Amino acid sequence: GAAGGGERGPRAPWRPLRAPSPPRGCRLFASAGPDGRLRVWDTAGSRLQHEYVPSAHLSAACTCLAWAPAGARQPPSKDGPQRKKRKSEVGGEVDKQLDILAIGTAVGSILLYSTVKGELQSKLDGGHDSRVNCVRWHQESCCLYSCSDDKHIVEWNTQTCKVKCKWKGDNSSVTCLCISPDGKMLLSAGRTIKLWDLETKEVYRHFTGHATSVSSLTFTTVKPTNESKPFDGITGLYFLSGAIHDRLLSVWQIRSDRKEKNAVMSFTVTDEPTFVDLTVSEVKEEPVKLAVVCRDGQLHLFEHILNGYCKKPLTSNCTVQIATPGDGDSTPKPVPILAAAFCTDKQSLLLVYGNALQPIIEKVSLNTSESHICLVRDIQKVLSLKTDAAVTKVKTPVVNSDAKVLVPGIPGHSTAVKTPALGKEKKKNKRKPGETEESIEERLGALDIDVSKVKTPGGLPQTDSFAVLLVQGLESNDAEILNKVLNTRKENIVKNTVARMPIHAVIPLLHEVREPALLALSYKPHVICLLATEIQDMALYF
Repeated sequence: GAAGGGERGPRAPWRPLRAPSPPRGCRLFASAGPDGRLRVWDTAGSRLQHEYVPSAHLSAACTCLAWAPAGARQPPSKDGPQRKKRKSEVGGEVDKQLDILAIGTAVGSILLYSTVKGELQSKLDGGHDSRVNCVRWHQESCCLYSCSDDKHIVEWNTQTCKVKCKWKGDNSSVTCLCISPDGKMLLSAGRTIKLWDLETKEVYRHFTGHATSVSSLTFTTVKPTNESKPFDGITGLYFLSGAIHDRLLSVWQIRSDRKEKNAVMSFTVTDEPTFVDLTVSEVKEEPVKLAVVCRDGQLHLFEHILNGYCKKPLTSNCTVQIATPGDGDSTPKPVPILAAAFCTDKQSLLLVYGNALQPIIEKVSLNTSESHICLVRDIQKVLSLKTDAAVTKVKTPVVNSDAKVLVPGIPGHSTAVKTPALGKEKKKNKRKPGETEESIEERLGALDIDVSKVKTPGGLPQTDSFAVLLVQGLESNDAEILNKVLNTRKENIVKNTVARMPIHAVIPLLHEVREPALLALSYKPHVICLLATEIQDMALYF
């Protein structure tokens, strides 16, 4: 997830969940999951404000997010140039700051989305030919930096939507970026960490990094702890890094000599970090406050003054968990914390917990003198109150016979609403003795689908038809339909069909694929493996 809207704060990428960035001003929270949809929530009431589906989103799913800094200029609209504004209008635009969200995708493009207008502003193409792993805005200019699995780093001009500079960042995937406080240096990481001079695009320092891919990079100080020497903008600063499958967060110091390449200290947590936020130390004696959300759903809070080398890994000052009340005979159950970020006062925290599709967002003030805090929350009651409030705003439209209604869960399919004639009894869906069962073509005809149009030259239905048939077969447990759909060996049809499956059909499809009887069918076993791979992310996500 990501949050924003207001004062600019530190950033932290989140590769495992494909989309995070700490809150900016604690006003908005954005998230993007495997379904490719961008969702923006209002943190004040946990209300969904925007839901955006990029075109071809199933193949171009969102992989990373980054809010533009408070002073970023509005990128050009996708609709082309607009008329020149009057001076009075320009003044109004300055007062009304746009919230621009940069969205990296799995196909290498970057989208710039306006949460104020609720629409796509522009699209950055031609920089990457593989998955975008991280996007970062420059604090002062209109530049955007991105890195990818294609091993390159790209500097973008968001006003022209063109590549300003592109260079090779590593011999393998570049997974994370971070810009220095003065805006003149750039940290990049795959497994090793490099510090680049943005003017010359040359490596200034190397660091050993982690054994696995780095998932978070952020500076923890803006001034050196040793104030006796003149400050060049970078020497003496500390930065933090985390990696996937690594329970240690490492702290590094940028030194004047090139000898020291190892971490000066580390923080230990209970599981792999999935979301990281911190308060930046601006003076020598100010401690750094660190909030780390782990894959096990726990939140770890650290507070430490960075002052040189520390051999032993530091443990958290406070661990926060959330659980249900467990009234009566029910047992309390843990509620996973999805994200956490410090508010502008650097004391209170914004917690995001529960279900990623419908999260609960709450501002809390914690007594961190306690080593362990368990917050009791009745999430079912909170969600039911939210649902009741939403239901009162729903209006039932008047539907006539000319209207077209979308079939739930099947994108792009529509069917006419048929009103029964007066005086006629409703036709029962039962076969009389001696009657044969309806063919698949007849069933498609009942769904108002033209069979001649949905079939490919090879005689197989297209993806949308496959999704309709597969859902129908799973619900009716019809072996003939299931065999017809599952017998295909075309990889792209399998991928697109699974991608178009409605949520409620995912688990039945998993059970169907795991059936031992499937292995005896005529189609090749690799189709089963492909199906399992395609639905793995969806199943784990829900």
